[in-house]
Amino acid sequence: MTRGQREPAPGVYPVTFGEVELLRDLDRQDGWVLSKDGVPQSYVDLKDPTFLEFEYVRLIADVIDLLDEGPLSCLHIGGGACSIPRYVSATRPGSRHIVVEPDGLLVNLVREQLDLRSVPRLKVIVEGGRTGTGKVWDDTADLVVLDAFTGATMPVELATTEYMGDLARVLRPEGTLLVNLADGKGLAFARRLVATVTETFRHVVLLAEPGVLRGRRFGNLIVAASRAELPVDLLTRRAAGGLTQARCVHGEALTNFVAGAAPIRDGDHVLAPVPPPAVFG
Repeated sequence: MTRGQREPAPGVYPVTFGEVELLRDLDRQDGWVLSKDGVPQSYVDLKDPTFLEFEYVRLIADVIDLLDEGPLSCLHIGGGACSIPRYVSATRPGSRHIVVEPDGLLVNLVREQLDLRSVPRLKVIVEGGRTGTGKVWDDTADLVVLDAFTGATMPVELATTEYMGDLARVLRPEGTLLVNLADGKGLAFARRLVATVTETFRHVVLLAEPGVLRGRRFGNLIVAASRAELPVDLLTRRAAGGLTQARCVHGEALTNFVAGAAPIRDGDHVLAPVPPPAVFG
């Protein structure tokens, strides 16, 4: 924690869209979990921002670590406790962040309780994802991370062809988009979202734990996309060798995964998958 930062206080806090709970990690002195409606939203270690508790966040970090060296200009859609901005600032000093988060009271809570001020060069836009993205200049981001959930459900308006086009507008030609989504049996939503991303970006890969990819359990999948080539071989090895032992699906295998699923467009009646109650106990 920064000088003068008080010890976080565990408990339930009112935010703009309901309540969140702040929980101490009993296994790590400086680890904290931010949870909403019983669903863990973010994990931060206030002394070690490079410690990433959630598997899907480690996959996101794997992709980021393989980008060209140096500081990054980042746009984050969905704030939570800002785990990824903290990680990027720790591993790539000098990076800049714009975080789009619609819950202003949540932003204040994270700033006061979880030392958000310790993250340099971070600006928060308190808006919904689409409105906030519209305020970001063209060709200014090296990295866009789309990790926005309402509880455990991804807002469908952030999964459409039209919105992917706006994210592409913000990204520099060599920039990378990372999307966190969640799905379960059949992976119908994941297939449509990958189809949506591939309409806008030429190079796309999908990262997930094998059991999730087979639809055996509900879980997170990470889509990485760019108009430039992605380091597919390095990603494949890194994902397989990590704690998650994830698979990297690309090329013909990704085409087969999509299996002709239709891209999601504004106005389509699409229901984002909701996890079964057993997923979070």
